[in-house]
Parts: sequence; C-alpha cells; structure tokens
Amino acid sequence: MSDDNKNLGDDLNDMLGDAKEGAKKAADKASEFAGEAKEKASDFAEDAKETASEFADSAKEAFSSATGDNKKVLAGILGILLGWAGVHKFVLGYSKEGAIMLVSSIVLYFVTCGIGTLVVSIIGLVEGIIYLTKSDEEFYNTYQVGKKPWF
Repeated sequence: MSDDNKNLGDDLNDMLGDAKEGAKKAADKASEFAGEAKEKASDFAEDAKETASEFADSAKEAFSSATGDNKKVLAGILGILLGWAGVHKFVLGYSKEGAIMLVSSIVLYFVTCGIGTLVVSIIGLVEGIIYLTKSDEEFYNTYQVGKKPWF
C-alpha cells in the first residue's frame, strides 16, 4: 500500500506542477491582453483629444466669422426665442443693453408676477422680427456699424 500512496503522491505532484504551469501561462496571456488593451486605450484617448481640439478650433472659427447675415439670422432668432433674456443683444455686442433686459426680466418677474417679463419678451420679439426683415446691408449698417442698440 505504500507503493500506491507513493504513486498517488507522485501523480498529485505532477498534477500540481501542471496546474502551476497552466496558471503561469494564463497569467502571461492576461498580462499580454492587458498591455494591448492599455495601448489601445491610449491610442483612443489621443484620437479623442485630437478630435476635440479640431472641433473647438472649428467652433471658434465659425463663431468669429459670424458677421453680416450670419449675425442677423442668429440675433433675429434669439430675439424671438430668448428676447426676455436679451441674448440677442449680447450676440450683437451690446452687453449693457443685454444686461438691462436680463435683469429687468428677472426683477419684473417677481415684482409684477410675470407681466413685466412679458413686456420685455415682446420687446425682444419685435426686435427679432425687425432684425430678420431688414436687408443684409441695412442690418449691417444699422446694428453693426452704426451701433444702434434699441429698435
């Protein structure tokens, strides 16, 4: 029986050695996969940064080149949609007038239960319509060259 125990012990040692070798191979494979995944993630991050940078550059270029007709349409639509906040004034470079409309809307909302804000909204709506109905030259000369802040 001692030979049987010795054979059984040898078999167990062989199996344990095989298991250790298999575990080592699996660990090596896992390390290889992790390295590849890390490299691919790094490449993806670089591509994402490059794409974001290109998008930011093109957005800056588009915004800075918004003159004439582009500002007319943008200011007109914003005047109609967000006239109560004076956003269209900020687009045209009239920061003081835009701030007046924004602060007036907020203060009048609480003081007059929204009626004052409605009046400021109507002013923005009318200005937006005026912007869109003017010709490109007339709009440019009146609001961008002449700097006429109201109506």
